[in-house]
Amino acid sequence: MLEENHSLQALLFRGQQRDTHRSAPAAVFPPKTVLTRFGCGRIVKKDGGGPGDAGHGDNKRGGAGMAKLKKERTGKGRLHIDSPLMGESLVSKEFLKRTEAQEYFRMHPDINVLKIGGQSIIDRGRAAVMPILDTLVSAKDTHKMILMTGGGTRTRHIFSIGIDLGMPTGVLSKLADKVSWQNAEMISVLLAKYGGVKIGHGDNLEQLTMFCQLGYIPITYGVPPYGYFEHPALIGSVPPHRTDCGAFLLAENIGARSLIYLKDEQGLFADDPKKYPRQQRQDLQYFSKISAKELLEMDLDDLIIERDVVTLLQRSKTIGELQIIDALRHPEYIPAALAGEHVGTIIYKEQ
Repeated sequence: MLEENHSLQALLFRGQQRDTHRSAPAAVFPPKTVLTRFGCGRIVKKDGGGPGDAGHGDNKRGGAGMAKLKKERTGKGRLHIDSPLMGESLVSKEFLKRTEAQEYFRMHPDINVLKIGGQSIIDRGRAAVMPILDTLVSAKDTHKMILMTGGGTRTRHIFSIGIDLGMPTGVLSKLADKVSWQNAEMISVLLAKYGGVKIGHGDNLEQLTMFCQLGYIPITYGVPPYGYFEHPALIGSVPPHRTDCGAFLLAENIGARSLIYLKDEQGLFADDPKKYPRQQRQDLQYFSKISAKELLEMDLDDLIIERDVVTLLQRSKTIGELQIIDALRHPEYIPAALAGEHVGTIIYKEQ
């Protein structure tokens, strides 16, 4: 009998606990508080509130406040999340300014993103590729890195065919990523015995630091995964976001330590040096360091990197600069650039 009474008391106690938990949300709102919806869908209080009934002004944008649940006192008593973005259109310029973070989280702050040019490096074969890979292998124990590959001549060929057939920009983008992927496959095979591992654009990118800590060299293709969702080109139909943009976007969104483009020229000139006889190239203006804003204002006809990279750099949140180096003739510039030395053209974000 005593055991039965103890069991009954225990059941009653647990029932009281459940009732307490069920009634907790309602206790947050005093009986006179009524939540109504108006305008663009914002939930507001009608008759005041009490402790714990935080309104929109209580959670400062960019602060550490936690979003709260607000319960309607009418109808079915639905719960709504009270947050700074509730009811906002996400289009207002004034509102978007308030979403700027004081400091952005950097997922892989020790990773260096190196983009290997397709036409400038890989298409030239063994004589160009192997000295660069030997240098990268020597540097991997000192510097964490991910390698990204360009497409090169084969990409230009597939573009030529697609444009002749009237293919839209998104289709051309889908075609281009196959070539860059082939180059990533070749580089990963050449580096396999040194820890080279080909990865995609999925969850592996969250594991870059782990790969490097285990001695691997992750390699992926440079074309960003826009595909059929690629932006229409400002001029013509060639996809505006190709492998240079892909390298920038990855570096920006993982909060990389540095972004280095391995090319076959000293850096940025006022025009493409390859268009001029050798004796005239020395007359071309060379830019050792220039801001993205100034470069955009100059509106040069040709650039050594994709034009959209410069636009994106001026909008960047984590990447403050990039460097373009002549890795073809000077593979030794790679460890120097990884160490932060100025050995090519630096383009930086103007504050």
